[in-house]
Amino acid sequence: MKHLSLQWRITLMSVLLIGVTCISMNLLLCSSGVYYMDTIANTLQGGTVILNEEDMVSFDPQLIAPDEDLTIIVDGAQGRFRTTNWYITVAVTLLSGILAYFVSGRALKPLRSFASQVEQVQMSNLADMKINEDVLPEFRQFSHSFNQMLERLNNAFAAQRQFTGNAAHELRTPLALMQAQLELFSAEHPDVLPETAAFLSLLREQTERLTQMTKTLLEMSSLQQVTRNERIQLAPMVEEIFTDLAPLTDKRGITLTADGDGVMTGSDALIYRLLFNLTENAVKYNRPGGSVRVTVMQEPEKILIWVSDTGCGIPEEYQQSIFQPFFRIDKSRSREYGGTGLGLSLAWEIANLHGGSVWVEKSSEKGTTIAVELPVQ
Repeated sequence: MKHLSLQWRITLMSVLLIGVTCISMNLLLCSSGVYYMDTIANTLQGGTVILNEEDMVSFDPQLIAPDEDLTIIVDGAQGRFRTTNWYITVAVTLLSGILAYFVSGRALKPLRSFASQVEQVQMSNLADMKINEDVLPEFRQFSHSFNQMLERLNNAFAAQRQFTGNAAHELRTPLALMQAQLELFSAEHPDVLPETAAFLSLLREQTERLTQMTKTLLEMSSLQQVTRNERIQLAPMVEEIFTDLAPLTDKRGITLTADGDGVMTGSDALIYRLLFNLTENAVKYNRPGGSVRVTVMQEPEKILIWVSDTGCGIPEEYQQSIFQPFFRIDKSRSREYGGTGLGLSLAWEIANLHGGSVWVEKSSEKGTTIAVELPVQ
């Protein structure tokens, strides 16, 4: 019973109630009908004519003398009366069940509409997903509570974005100052001890990593303010990304190839960042001498993009987690390649902001394919 939908529960309960009512009425009608039939038979005295289904007797009442008593017993009438009543009970119960199913479906339509709207709720559209509270009284409090919850969530996420943006903004100045001082000290003291040189190199590396993380956090906190009405052609953008990644690919011996094209409407800067992050990630965590392929396919209502590499793959238990901020499968490799754990998270945020999605389509020891789906408009 607990696995049945609410509509089926209402239907079965209605059928049960109507069935019990009909059976009770049937029993009462049968009892009263039989009682009165027996009463009529007992009160009739005199001549008796038995009419039954096997041996029906033709009978003319005018042949009976006026002063002669007559009793007519119709054999099988009580049985037929009971059978007819049971047929009527079954028919009424079934018809009532069918009506209850469709009526309950009509009554539950606002709930289905609510469930459909809840499925569309995303972190980026909380303010636009409020439900109309001018509904049935049973759903009014429900809708009001849901709208209040959306408002609280929206305020919480806004406060989180504001805090992240403010913190990242405040970190920019001291980090820039630290970088400048380190570069200046290294330039003025080229003949320092090897231990000191290694220490300065580590400081510069970590400062650069913090700077990149701060830049990414600022980008993530300001995504909502970026306009998304530019016409974007993806093939030239992919070629530009390949050019920007050329130093890294040459260093690791990675081959980049592209296939297909598409046109969409969105933020040119954000879509570039999305594809750049996915491609850079595929290059960084690829095997030396491997390859990365970016495939774009245009459809009437959407664009599909696949970024495939020949790396060592992503374990299945981590394929959902890699899009979370600061999540890294292998921290040692991330430190080696300067990863901050925000590249894929930013890509997910950008895709979600454009009404699309990004996911790991397949991954094995032979490589990984990450898919992106973006609406054309």
